[in-house]
Order: sequence, then C-alpha cells, then structure tokens
Amino acid sequence: MRLSTRNQLAGTVVDITTGEAMAVVKVELAGGQILTSSITRESAEDLGLQVGSQVVALVKSTEVALGIE
Repeated sequence: MRLSTRNQLAGTVVDITTGEAMAVVKVELAGGQILTSSITRESAEDLGLQVGSQVVALVKSTEVALGIE
C-alpha cells in the first residue's frame, strides 16, 4: 500500500488500555521513545492489536504545538 502520509514511524506495541469506546495504544519506536495514540476500541480490535504487535504510526498534522514552563 502506498500512502501520501510522509511521517511513518515503525514501532512495537508495548501497552494497550481499552475503555468502553477508545483504546490508548503505546508504541515504542526504534530509539526507545514512546508514542501514544488514541484510537477507537473497534479499530484496535479490527487490527488485532496486542502487546508485541509490529505497527507503523502514521502522523499527519497541520500543526505541532510546543509548551514550556
């Protein structure tokens, strides 16, 4: 599959917290950073996600906000 999304980050699912409607999925990237994604519980189930799954996080955003103390 070819995608227009240029920010593609490969990683491994290290944690999944599932609620009634949403799932919070933590993905460890190659450099050890943890990326957190909130997706629908139905999507997580359809993808068959589980700890240890190899995934690609697709990041498409028009804005990145930063903050400092």
